[in-house]
Amino acid sequence: MTNLKVHAPVPVDLEGDLASLAGDGARMAPHWAVPDRAASRPVSPALIHGVSVPPGSARLLDAMEDYGD
Repeated sequence: MTNLKVHAPVPVDLEGDLASLAGDGARMAPHWAVPDRAASRPVSPALIHGVSVPPGSARLLDAMEDYGD
């Protein structure tokens, strides 16, 4: 049986601040691959038919101060 030991390379601060979060991101960034940038092409307005919003989401947005009435 294999003994798997899991440990963090640095102490984990669950109650961290913004500086701690930025440091975490800086440590993780080298592990992320950057995809090739694909050129986006314009979409004809004739192909855009609107947005469908579930009733629960619409009620939630309606109840929010910034989006309501």
